[in-house]
Formats: sequence, C-alpha cells, structure tokens
Amino acid sequence: MRRRRSRWALLLLGLLAGLGPPAAGAGQPATPPGSAEQRCFCRVTGHLDDCTCDVETIDAFNNKKLFPRLQTLLESDYFRYYQVNLNKPCPFWNESSHCGMRDCAVKPCPTNEVPDGIRSASYKYSEEANSLSQDCEEAERLGAVNGSLSEETIQAVRQWTQHDDSSDNFCEADDVGSPDAEYVDLLLNPERYTGYKGPDAWKIWNAIYEENCFKPQTIKRPLNPLTSGRGNNEENTFYSWLEGLCVEKRAFYRLISGLHASINVHLSARYLLQDTWSTKQWGHNVTEFQQRFDEILTQGEGPRRLKNLYFLYLIELRAMSKVLPFFERPDFQLFTANKNRDSEIKSLLLEILHLVKSFPLHFDENSFFAGKKKTAAKLKEEFRLHFRNISQIMDCVGCFKCRLWGKLQVSKCSGILGFNWMGGCSVGPM
Repeated sequence: MRRRRSRWALLLLGLLAGLGPPAAGAGQPATPPGSAEQRCFCRVTGHLDDCTCDVETIDAFNNKKLFPRLQTLLESDYFRYYQVNLNKPCPFWNESSHCGMRDCAVKPCPTNEVPDGIRSASYKYSEEANSLSQDCEEAERLGAVNGSLSEETIQAVRQWTQHDDSSDNFCEADDVGSPDAEYVDLLLNPERYTGYKGPDAWKIWNAIYEENCFKPQTIKRPLNPLTSGRGNNEENTFYSWLEGLCVEKRAFYRLISGLHASINVHLSARYLLQDTWSTKQWGHNVTEFQQRFDEILTQGEGPRRLKNLYFLYLIELRAMSKVLPFFERPDFQLFTANKNRDSEIKSLLLEILHLVKSFPLHFDENSFFAGKKKTAAKLKEEFRLHFRNISQIMDCVGCFKCRLWGKLQVSKCSGILGFNWMGGCSVGPM
C-alpha cells in the first residue's frame, strides 16, 4: 500500500510559525534612524520577485491573524512530539564530527511520556479507524485463496514497493518505523543557538548550496553565503545571473536561502545571552542578527535573504491551502487518547487552514513547470533528487539539536514542493 500524505502536511504547519513579527530587535531600546538595528528591515518591503504578493500583506496577515493561533496549535501534544532518527551515519563523508557542547544535545522522551495515540501504529488516528483497519485485515486473511509466496517473489514485491514509495519522495523519510527512531518533545528542545559553527557548519551549507542549487556551469562564484570575500560588484553579478535562470531554478535557490534565513532568525532570536552556574538567559541577540541580515554588513545581501524568507512563507501558505480538503473529511480525527482535547485541536487546525485559504494573494504555482512535457518532467525530477540529497546531508550535521531541526525543516520544505508542484506528497504513513 502506498504511504499517504498527512504526516508531511502536518509538519508544514511548523514552518509557518518561523516567520514571526519582523521586529527581530523587539524589546531593545529605541535607536536612531540609520543605525544597524533600523537598517536590517529598511529594504524588506514591497513586491516579492516572481510573485504577485508584497511584504506588507504578509506581515499584516501573519502577525495579526495567523501567528497567535499557530503558537497555540504547536504547543499541543499532537504537534509537539516528533519522531526522528538522529543516529543515521553521514552518507557523504566519514569524518563527520559530533558537537560536544551541552546545548547541542537532544533529550528524547521516555516511551511512557508519549501519549498512547501518538505512539500507535496508526500514527495518531482515531480509535475507530484502528478497529476498522484490524477488522479489514482479518477479513482479508480469512477470505484469501492462497497467501503463500516464494522468497524470490516476496523480495521482488519489496523492491517494487520501495521503488513506488521513493519515486515521488523529496526526502529520506525512513525515521518513522526505524528501530533507532525516538520521540522528541520539540517544546523541550527548541531551535536556538547552540554554539555549533566553524568549518563543520560551513561544510554542511557549502554542500547544500554548491552541490544542489542550480547555476550555470560557467559561473565559478560560490553560492554559499558563508563564503568570505564578497563585494558589491560580486553581489550584483551574482543576482544578475540568478535572474537569468528559469523561474523554477530561481525559486529553488530562494527556497534554500529562505530556509537558511529562517534558521538564522531562530538562532538570533533565541541566543544564549548569559550562562552561569545558577542560570541561563536566552533572548534576542541584535548583533548576531545584524551580522547575518544588515544591508551594509552583508554588502547588500541581507535584505534579499529576508525577502527569500517571505518567499518561502508564501509558498508554504499555498501548500496549506491546497491540503485543506484532506483535513475537512468527516472521518479524519486527530488521536492522542484525550478525546476532548483532540476535538479542540482539530477545530483549531481547521480554523487555521480556513484562515490560510482566505489569504488574498496566494502564490500561483501554475506558472511553474509549464513548458514542454518532457522538459518539465526532467526538471521536476531534478528538483526531487536535489531535495532528497539535501535531506541526506542533514544526517551529516554534527550538532544533534541542529540535526533535529534541520531534518524537520527540510522535511517541511519537501512537503511544500510535493503539494505545490508535484500533485501532492505521498511521504509518510497516514
């Protein structure tokens, strides 16, 4: 049986919460116009490239309507527990080192602390659905004419199934069902600065940008924004050839850049400001944010990175609007074994999805992959393979907390492409 869609559709919700109110320096003293604190967002305004939407419309919709509801939803049992395998070896290089700092560690949940419905094989579905599934399996067993298969045939069926499951998957999604997979409480392991940086982190991002983003073979200039030595002339040349790519390849780069920006916003907003024997204080690190996004300090590139975050957010909204009919089905029930709470969370989920549906300027994916059939099919396959490769790179991240959130966010980005451009995402069990 083909694995179904809902797991990644639910994961998509998490990324929507990554773009909070844009005042990254909120709570800081007022600063004079022209200061670095003010400059970061001075150019993040107006129209988004390859879209009909603008920054101001997204800000108003997210900050006033969507973000507060999402925060409540993501704190529920149904969404706070995430099953992940953090022990997979790096498939690309052997010298991957693990971060030894305590903030890189991830504390998995003891089995008895995870709600029964979430641990069930039905993946958090209703009790009635479980019973029906068992009755159907029993009927099939009793009514079968001859269920015996040779070992050779069984192996062939397994290969067919693996090929079918992987043919439209955008990421390595073998965490669910893996004997090494564990449940993690995302609220107890928030995405924040861990101290993981330097050559190891650079190597991860370099592999993502240089080996997976599209660029003409004649261009030698590195895509990795962590690479030093960029000047204004290089920056202008870079974006000139980027604009020369087809709209689909430009979008791919903007998705990766937006993902990178989302991670950096989280790290800057949840930075370890004070660490003593008696207390830890996490909060906004304006200096860190400036180094990553200020127009002058990044030689003009920071505002573009933030706009790419808006671009990613806009595509995310479109994916969620398209998946709404699946969750509107009367037989769809969230199940954590707390019936009243499950009903409340489903109502809130539908409220959020209807709110997303009402967004006035959704991304129009119909303009993508609209060329010749064979050319479009080839480009789609390239997209799938590149994102699948990026998902494997996440198993090379040396910081386990960074690996956790990297795998989660790449999975969500994969879901975006699946829902928006591939006619749906069939990764993950229902």
